[in-house]
Amino acid sequence: MFFDWLKTYLPRGLYGRAALILLVPVVVIQLVVMIAFSQRYFQDVTRQLTQGVVAEIGLYVAAVEGLPEAQIPLALEEMDARLRFTSRLGDPTPVTDQRSWDDITGRVIAAELRDGLDGVEGVDFASDPRRVQLSVLTAHGRLTVDLPRRRASASNPHQLLVLTALTGGLMTLIAFIFLRNQLRPIRHLARVAEAFGRGENKPYRLAGALEVRSAGAAFLNMRARIERQIEQRTLMLSGVSHDLRTPLTRIRLGLSMLDVPEADEAEIKAMQSDLDEMEKLIDTFLDFARADATEEPKRLDLKTLMRDAVTRAERAGSVIEAVILPEEAVELTGRPAALSRALDNLLSNARRYGTRTRLSLTLFERAAVISVEDDGPGIAPEARDRALQPFVRLDAARNQNRGSGVGLGLAIAHDVARRHGGTLRLGESEALGGLKADLVLAR
Repeated sequence: MFFDWLKTYLPRGLYGRAALILLVPVVVIQLVVMIAFSQRYFQDVTRQLTQGVVAEIGLYVAAVEGLPEAQIPLALEEMDARLRFTSRLGDPTPVTDQRSWDDITGRVIAAELRDGLDGVEGVDFASDPRRVQLSVLTAHGRLTVDLPRRRASASNPHQLLVLTALTGGLMTLIAFIFLRNQLRPIRHLARVAEAFGRGENKPYRLAGALEVRSAGAAFLNMRARIERQIEQRTLMLSGVSHDLRTPLTRIRLGLSMLDVPEADEAEIKAMQSDLDEMEKLIDTFLDFARADATEEPKRLDLKTLMRDAVTRAERAGSVIEAVILPEEAVELTGRPAALSRALDNLLSNARRYGTRTRLSLTLFERAAVISVEDDGPGIAPEARDRALQPFVRLDAARNQNRGSGVGLGLAIAHDVARRHGGTLRLGESEALGGLKADLVLAR
């Protein structure tokens, strides 16, 4: 329970946690040194010096009480000259206790003076921080003594605290500089890996500590293997597509050249329709395999991309009920052809399973969300994750009689979203009651 509570207040970034690991020991050591050393060393030194002051003031008291009254002023004057004190006999008002809240050694001085001398009325440290004033009742009246503060306590006790704080701050600053240099390769590797997840191939050079270099080398090898696999998959599917189109073309040509009676023309048209469907399936398979691997990312206007997708959808027969776009320009780095393909698939699904479509764009700090809603039957919550898988057709949830498909539309849109650092979320449309597909893109 305690660690769960503590995690909510700990920094989440590596830089913040490393800084915390660095600062906590430094601060704790400084506090221990300042408290323990000050408590023991300065108080012991102050106590010893104060005991000497007690003995010297005791000479004043002995002179006042042991000499005739006529000789007391001369004796006090001689002792003031020798000890560099200032003494007065017969002041009408006593000295009151005065001390600032941060005067730690003043508490020790006052305690030692009261323990070593009888009749101490008060000790004043606040009137003049560089001097100590006290009054003592004697047989011949009130004796007031004023002496330098350095005679009773160590001079400038704050110097240790200041030096400790300055040294700790300087060492912490130097450590932060080294820490930033050590974390820079890690942060650079994280940015390059994140960019690769969006489909951007940014240059990366091995740098930093041995462990960071090892992680960077593993990332470069992984990126090379993934790129090689994507290239091989694309080449393979392109070859398969070409090999399949050749016999389909021969069959189509053979059907067109057949001389059949009118009674068999309907059957020939059905066969040609099957050929068209097969070519469409081949194109869909190739789109899914190729995705956006052959397209370089660039800066694009997302609002213009959405308007073009709406125009294509309306030409295909979609009824776009509303297009909600923000007023400001929305630019991001992406692949226009891949994003257009994903939007076309989502709008095509909405047209296939519903009669009305709603398109909107919502902006967040680090993401842009394109929402496509329809008034169709929707997808049950337990089947939404499976609907994003390739070649999955949800006959129970969606009306497959309204058009042909191979279960790749949502899978292609999901793959495109992930290549742009986002995802595809499926939910229920509150406005139209059907499916709501949120295409989340990183900004």
